[in-house]
Amino acid sequence: MPTAFDKLVFEASQAARIGWFFGQKMLVRRLARPMPVPERLRGRPVPDRNRMRRDLRRLLAQDWRNIAAGDYLSPDDWRGNPIAGLRRAIDFLLDLPKVEAARHGDRAARRLGDPPTRGYPRYYLQKFHFQTDGYLSAASAERYDYQVESLFGGAAAPMRRQALVPLSQALRRHPGGAAAARLLDIACGTGMLLRDVKRNHPRLSVVGVDLSAPYLAVARRRLADWSGTQWIKAAAEATPFRDAEFDIVTCTYLFHELPPATRRAVAAEIARVLKPGGTLIFVDSLQTHDEPDYDALLEWFPTVFHEPYYGSYLRTDLDRLMGAELAPVARIPAYLSKVLTYRRRRAAS
Repeated sequence: MPTAFDKLVFEASQAARIGWFFGQKMLVRRLARPMPVPERLRGRPVPDRNRMRRDLRRLLAQDWRNIAAGDYLSPDDWRGNPIAGLRRAIDFLLDLPKVEAARHGDRAARRLGDPPTRGYPRYYLQKFHFQTDGYLSAASAERYDYQVESLFGGAAAPMRRQALVPLSQALRRHPGGAAAARLLDIACGTGMLLRDVKRNHPRLSVVGVDLSAPYLAVARRRLADWSGTQWIKAAAEATPFRDAEFDIVTCTYLFHELPPATRRAVAAEIARVLKPGGTLIFVDSLQTHDEPDYDALLEWFPTVFHEPYYGSYLRTDLDRLMGAELAPVARIPAYLSKVLTYRRRRAAS
């Protein structure tokens, strides 16, 4: 059971971490050239800095309640070598001129200049977030997590951690517990979610799938201390698994980066590989009307950070997209994100 001292350590470490990344966010805002506001968004209210900080504090309070309830361990993301952290900050800032050039360049500047000709769908060969090399270089893979934390002012990790609540619930329901279950993380990226998963459930067998070999390499290294891990390079819409192979599927921040047709294909693939009664844990951005005060900010996001399919994601009915086989179970708000839980329906007897 966490003690008052544990709470103090959590609050102090998270305050320092948020302060660092929020400072990076403000520095980038000062260094970046402003983008012209689209006509449709002019005059529409957006949450100010105080509102966003207040909502972020609410997320951290929710984070601690989950820890105190035993849903997951207190994070250790404040630990590590400060020199390595400083190097990441310097690398991130040195890359900003390239990001700015892509942001203010023409449409061609938003696509990879010399993409591989085979093995990747067309929608994937872009500089999402205007990041140099898109998802296809080792440098991008090393920079990605720092870039995302700076973008969200340190909120990315606590938002992602909310997925551990329905995961713990699903494992408690499983007849054999974590040791008898299998989890598939679709579009696992650099393995940040899977690291949290294995840290809390070390006996759980996990498979990470991603299209980027460099990102998978970082994930493999990040989880090197745990057994029961497997890494596969594959598209989310065409995985190499048998029907009904997994008890749990997790999917974090993928659907907003997919065109509509691919989104539907991935939803169908998730339903295919989940066992009847299995659980889908879905984490992604808020959508229009989830938090009305944020609507204009969400519509502005794809312009500033090059998310070409984000607009259609905002309007997508996710429950309908998941189809008749995936029944909605629960929804957890998580600052600028949300965690949705679905259950694979059992066949009628």
